[in-house]
Amino acid sequence: MRYPQGGGLTPERQAFRERIRMEAAERFGAGASNAEVAKDLRVSVRSVQRWRLAWQDAGAGGLRSAGPVSSPKLSEQLFAVLEQELAKGPVAHGWPDQTWTLTRIKTLIGRRFHKSMSLSAIAKMLHRHGFSHQVPARRAVERNEEAVTGWVKETWPRVETPRRRSGPGCASKTKPASR
Repeated sequence: MRYPQGGGLTPERQAFRERIRMEAAERFGAGASNAEVAKDLRVSVRSVQRWRLAWQDAGAGGLRSAGPVSSPKLSEQLFAVLEQELAKGPVAHGWPDQTWTLTRIKTLIGRRFHKSMSLSAIAKMLHRHGFSHQVPARRAVERNEEAVTGWVKETWPRVETPRRRSGPGCASKTKPASR
């Protein structure tokens, strides 16, 4: 399964889904039909059909969660080290500016931990740990903030056309004022 936020299921959500499957197993034992189980547990009939086949093959143990699909490339301890390295900034690692990109983080992970990860895996890992992607504002070096502020306060109101005030109106063709 793929999840748009990039992180799969949390352990709590995995446990919740496993409880649903275990409840389905109890109902299978009681002789409930697939449609009844699906309706009561608010899941699709197709999911219940798959669960019933697994239950028939391996019993309730066949419905237990297998855990995460794979273990993370970086353990929590290694991620803590990565976080410290990121806090030092890109300049400390030899890049000319203060912008972290996924490619630079991938290079840092390769240098520091001798592990290779795809850019999408790095993005998902960072997102899971609360990082968000941010784009720096591009501003001219010569920009004069005081002049811009003065222009916005003084010149812009004179140039901007005033908005039409909306008042009560009528589109009636029989009203004399609308002719």
